[in-house]
Amino acid sequence: MSHWPSYIWALAITAAIGIPGMTAVMLGYGARKAGASRRTGVVAAAIAAGWLAVSMALAGTGAYQHGARHAGPWFGLAFAAALAGALLASRLPAVRRALAVPGMASWLELPHTLRIEGAVFLILMAQGQLPAVFALPAGIGDIAAGLAAPFVARRLARGTGTRAAIAFALFGIADLIVALSIGFLAGLGPVLVFHGAASTLPLSQLPLALIPTVAVPTAIALHVASLTQLRRHASVRDQRPGTVPVPSPVTA
Repeated sequence: MSHWPSYIWALAITAAIGIPGMTAVMLGYGARKAGASRRTGVVAAAIAAGWLAVSMALAGTGAYQHGARHAGPWFGLAFAAALAGALLASRLPAVRRALAVPGMASWLELPHTLRIEGAVFLILMAQGQLPAVFALPAGIGDIAAGLAAPFVARRLARGTGTRAAIAFALFGIADLIVALSIGFLAGLGPVLVFHGAASTLPLSQLPLALIPTVAVPTAIALHVASLTQLRRHASVRDQRPGTVPVPSPVTA
């Protein structure tokens, strides 16, 4: 895929580096505020960078492909491993304390702004590289999430918008699951359901492979963490009706 324009690489790399990178920065900030290990953010960044390098190497050697028609099992395993790792990491004591810091709920929304990289799917659809059955819902859904994220974060920072944030998280998860499902049925999986002139096989090659194996698992884990924090804060607020929300640094 080296013949693809540089802006395609830029969009994919930005999401693959930016979403985990912003998450690591937030964890570092939360850890300092919570009195947890200050190395939490550094460790998270190192792990994210390591996984990015591994996924790039696998995609570069063709390990994610299986012939010329569909992706190999390593692709699905890479996504599942990254998602499981991110979800398990959120259960670590230091990470849990960082995520529980007042105002963190709004910060958890900010990495999703980089999901505007979904435009890359629409661009490649127009070029005949990806099928519309995948590119339209995946691209439009990601762009919508990317545009909505800063507004959701700002409302949370002001102590309002909890219901909107929960709806945003549910929408974000659904968007990613739908995109992945269609992707597997249109060329990535062993069974091709959606036939057409183009398939989703390019998603198993560089640079696009970095989106489903690095950016998407991180985004799903962020949504899950956000839902956990929002429900916890809502429960506390219901028990303390007179409590004034603590402002978030997002408003600074």
